[in-house]
Amino acid sequence: QVQLVESGGGLVRPGGSLRLSCAASGSIFSIYGMGWYRQAPGKQRELVARITSGGRIYYADFVKGRFTISRDNAKNTVSLQMNSLKPEDTAVYYCNRDRAGTPLGSWGQGTQVTVSS
Repeated sequence: QVQLVESGGGLVRPGGSLRLSCAASGSIFSIYGMGWYRQAPGKQRELVARITSGGRIYYADFVKGRFTISRDNAKNTVSLQMNSLKPEDTAVYYCNRDRAGTPLGSWGQGTQVTVSS
């Protein structure tokens, strides 16, 4: 069983940046694909970015060129660097194990990102 803890969210102005981190424990992290997802109020949870166990990366079109996902298998962490943030990026962000864009396992508590002036 993999436990996931997200951190790094906060309030930021449009155009600002945040870096989210996800710490995983309880299993062999490096064999899993990992993804960042988000859920805005009143909307379904959606995939933001994912990184395979082999390091291949995929981004949702709405974050391409602005967000960067990375992983550190030695530290059991996956990060999401978010630049040029927009108000529509406001959501609770979650990490999870990922297989071809499908989340696996239980959700953590997430971390709130609010983009507002």
